[in-house]
Amino acid sequence: MKISLPIIKNRHKQLLALIKDGVFKLFLAMGCMVVMAAATSATAFLVKPALDDIFLNKDATMLKIIPLAVIIIYFLRGAGAYGQEYLMNYVGESIIRRLRNNLYDHIMDLPLSFFQKERTGVLMSRITNDVNIIKTMVSNAVTGVLKDFFTIIGLTIVIFYRDWKMALFAFIVLPIAFLPIVKFGRLVRRVSTGCQEAMADMNSFLHETFAGNKIVKAFGMEPYEKKRFAEMTRSLFKIEMKAVMARSISSPVMEFLGGLGIAFVIWYGGRQVIIGDSTPGTFFSFLAAVLMLYDPVKKLSRLNNAIQQGLAASDRVYDIIEKKSNISERENPVTIKTGSHSVIFRNVFFKYDDAMVLKDINLNVGAGEILALVGMSGGGKTSLVNLIPRFHDVSKGAILIDGIDIKEASVSSLRNQIAIVTQEPILFNDTVRNNIAYGNIKTSDKEIENAAKAAYAYDFIQSFPDKFDTTIGELGGRLSGGEKQRICIARALLKDAPILILDEATSSLDAESEMLVQKALENLMKGRTTFVIAHRLSTIGYADRIIVVINGRIVEEGKHEELIALKGEYCKLYQLQFSATDVRNVDELTSASRRIDLG
Repeated sequence: MKISLPIIKNRHKQLLALIKDGVFKLFLAMGCMVVMAAATSATAFLVKPALDDIFLNKDATMLKIIPLAVIIIYFLRGAGAYGQEYLMNYVGESIIRRLRNNLYDHIMDLPLSFFQKERTGVLMSRITNDVNIIKTMVSNAVTGVLKDFFTIIGLTIVIFYRDWKMALFAFIVLPIAFLPIVKFGRLVRRVSTGCQEAMADMNSFLHETFAGNKIVKAFGMEPYEKKRFAEMTRSLFKIEMKAVMARSISSPVMEFLGGLGIAFVIWYGGRQVIIGDSTPGTFFSFLAAVLMLYDPVKKLSRLNNAIQQGLAASDRVYDIIEKKSNISERENPVTIKTGSHSVIFRNVFFKYDDAMVLKDINLNVGAGEILALVGMSGGGKTSLVNLIPRFHDVSKGAILIDGIDIKEASVSSLRNQIAIVTQEPILFNDTVRNNIAYGNIKTSDKEIENAAKAAYAYDFIQSFPDKFDTTIGELGGRLSGGEKQRICIARALLKDAPILILDEATSSLDAESEMLVQKALENLMKGRTTFVIAHRLSTIGYADRIIVVINGRIVEEGKHEELIALKGEYCKLYQLQFSATDVRNVDELTSASRRIDLG
């Protein structure tokens, strides 16, 4: 993807803006660099008096002064090196910390559609790998450029002071020496982008295969995944070697050009000494300064490579930071107050990209009503309930809570009114206590325990070694499916939101776990406006109303008996689940379902 020049400049300005909090330390670091540059230049400057006064003129006084001066110079150089290293790394680490926080904060604010399109491993790579490359650029490359810049200035002064004519000839080569820096730097930036993209793909692959390792082993796919990973590493190796070639070639080219300049200095300077126009001390002082000068110029090539890699990484980071959320909020949004709520869908249409998922949905759900949504998979049930908390926005029409268009309400106050329990329990690698209190972190221990009891989770939690302080592992991996679901229900109970969304909350459970979870859901649904997405029709007999969603439309609506009597889509779904020889007929199914007394 080609990025326009104004966007690039804006990104670089944003990076520089992050430095403002560390400006004082940055100036101190630059002061230390000036001391280092002065010490390096003084070392070259002392070559003349050391050679002429001590070795040629045999001056005993200078024999005492110059060694002392060298000690002082190297002490100052060491102190300056430590100061600039610490201060520049402090500034660099501070910038990276804030950049990483900004990136994470922005990602968390992006809508659900963003996470459905992006791979988790790629996003992780942006926060870790790409930001680390920027850190190298800020902490090391920028530091080196500044340090070498000051060194070049100091040594240039020494060179021109010693012999300005010879200095002019030496500097003829210098502009030519900078050409590889520019040319190869562009190549490094291009190749570096490819390396970072390949690394992001690898992170994504690792995340998937580690998280899904049970399935990999169950299907005996270890050799297949090993082969895929080997192909990825081979591809990354090829790209890395291109980057190595681009980085490595600039230094030898500069070495050769620098050698041409030094050869000319030796020829011209040696000639001046032979004919008596210069002293050996002046020549060797000049030569030492030139040799020292070409070293930082040569380093600039390597540092430029690091800077180009950092700029490529910053482009990838800002590609995310500059993404705009399509879930916008009004300037002065309405606050939805806590209490029982009615929910109305008015001529709602919704599409993912170009595919229309929901078409002309009209629905009025009263406060405290339990509405069940049934239909074949892919019909649009989950998409419909995901519009209520504004995980997505309607493409056309409106959703109203107590007459308020949810687009007019603040997102935080809207989502405070909604609790969700999904088919796949989402838990975090934290304690049971913190997972239940998630979303209501200021709650008391007593309230957490009461929520656990109401969710029929208290007894199994008490069997854990550390009870509520037990860490449950990544995604709750140490718990059974029923246990995870009951902790999710306890979490929803503790939030005490007036609108509840149950997205196939029992479909993946065995009969015993389902019975316990169903009892917990009974407690959860009391007095709440509830949307229940159900796959098993035997679990929705308690619903006040059932709607059948087929191909994005509501095709039937009513109670269980009414829908069966219609002999339409609901009846077909029922017949798919219950055969003619099933001991339960329609009336028995209804009776069994209504055994769950919601009070």
